[in-house]
Amino acid sequence: MRDKNAATLSRKSYEEELLRLQTELARLQEWVRTEGARLVIVFEGRDAAGKGGAIRRLTEHLNPRVARIAALPKPTERERSQWYFQRYVEHLPAAGEIVLFDRSWYNRAGVERVMGFCTAEEHERFLRQCPIFEQLLVEDGILLRKYWFSVSDAVQLERFRRRLEDPLRRWKLSPIDLESITHWEAYSRAKDDMMVHTDISEAPWFIVESDDKRRARLNMIAHLLSSVPYRDVPEPVLELPERPRSTGYERPPRDLRTYVPDHSAQL
Repeated sequence: MRDKNAATLSRKSYEEELLRLQTELARLQEWVRTEGARLVIVFEGRDAAGKGGAIRRLTEHLNPRVARIAALPKPTERERSQWYFQRYVEHLPAAGEIVLFDRSWYNRAGVERVMGFCTAEEHERFLRQCPIFEQLLVEDGILLRKYWFSVSDAVQLERFRRRLEDPLRRWKLSPIDLESITHWEAYSRAKDDMMVHTDISEAPWFIVESDDKRRARLNMIAHLLSSVPYRDVPEPVLELPERPRSTGYERPPRDLRTYVPDHSAQL
């Protein structure tokens, strides 16, 4: 748990350490790609807990062909008739890939249970099957990491207020998000119940204290790096070739093409 008396993390220190960690993430990515590893990272937590920000910083400098984000919408009628985990299996990584689940199969343990989107029987079945499902993933060689971003009620409420007032972030709020304010204790009980059943040795939960977003991002990324046995992979030697001499090519006149207007000239 973070020391309440710890010094404030300066922006400079934060940005320097973030850059160092992102450089290590690039090395991790190359190891995953070269070794054919499969890495799954699950991001869970309350609304406005900072999951999205952590995902953006983690993937900022990674190759989207190697590291991709799975943020599934609500299930279709067809998907609702499937085995619950089936729609998530489709997004699991192949060799040399990293998949980050921005919310995951744990929707059933949280929002679906609290908001009544699943039955009590479906919820109980999930709690029984989830540990088995994850054990099968790990047994098959998938590296599975699960992070729960923990935010206090006061900080969550303040973040909701800022989103309401910011037109660039208002899209992050939904009626379901706002209802979480009045269901705080119900979500707490659901999370506790989920942890009891799914915090297993093969795939344990790691709690990220996220009232301070900067610290949460650094702590989560540093932990991820420390938990994966990656190593440096030799980089291929690349050299810029010399541009060959011109063979007489001439660019067509500009008036034959339609160019984007120079909006910046008006600034």
